Amino acid sequence: MNAPTPFPGPAPQHDRVAFDRQELGTILGLYGRMVAAGEWRDYGMSFLKDVAVFSVFRRTAEHPIYRIEKRPKLRGKQGMYSVIGMDGQILKRGGDLRAVLRILDRKLIRAVE
Repeated sequence: MNAPTPFPGPAPQHDRVAFDRQELGTILGLYGRMVAAGEWRDYGMSFLKDVAVFSVFRRTAEHPIYRIEKRPKLRGKQGMYSVIGMDGQILKRGGDLRAVLRILDRKLIRAVE
């Protein structure tokens, strides 16, 4: 008798890039401020083999207005964090997540004024 084949499921967690607790806390802190300002309404997260992505939406079921990406393979080059706009343009890249996210904090300051 043949053994049943395992159910094809998601890849094991160790094969994926993910945000750690501190990184996620930093991102969600910014997200909360933007929601309170009425700028952002929804988010989604993807954890893939080479990249972790936090996508921000103005409305549900539309294209993300920003993507915050973590690509560990770029750690020694341009930095592993980046903020990407709706058009795919990289707005800021670097090795320090807080410094990279400042570009979005500036948008919050303009929205509140």
